[in-house]
Amino acid sequence: MKDDRLYLVHILDCIDHILRFTSDGKNSFLADRKTQDAVLRNLHTLSESIQRISTDTKLKYPEVPWREISGFRNVVVHDYLGIELERIWYIVERDLPPLRMQIKSIVNEFGK
Repeated sequence: MKDDRLYLVHILDCIDHILRFTSDGKNSFLADRKTQDAVLRNLHTLSESIQRISTDTKLKYPEVPWREISGFRNVVVHDYLGIELERIWYIVERDLPPLRMQIKSIVNEFGK
């Protein structure tokens, strides 16, 4: 579980990068291929890190959508050409802020 904290901090870093990359809004995101690639890369890294978190930690925090996030990795890696940018924006805008709060709370608990 000690390694889990490192992965959780890494997930927070990825979320923070994504939120910073997309701070100029949806239109800027949709118009800029570099930003899209940076966001997708960080989503990929985030989902890879989630796959490495122990089952014990995942069971302890069932409110986090671990399985859905892990499954998203397969979309990013195997269906890269089929990725819908509108869906990615929805994830950035709606899913990442609450996920960030959940992960931050878990990291804080690990620090105790």
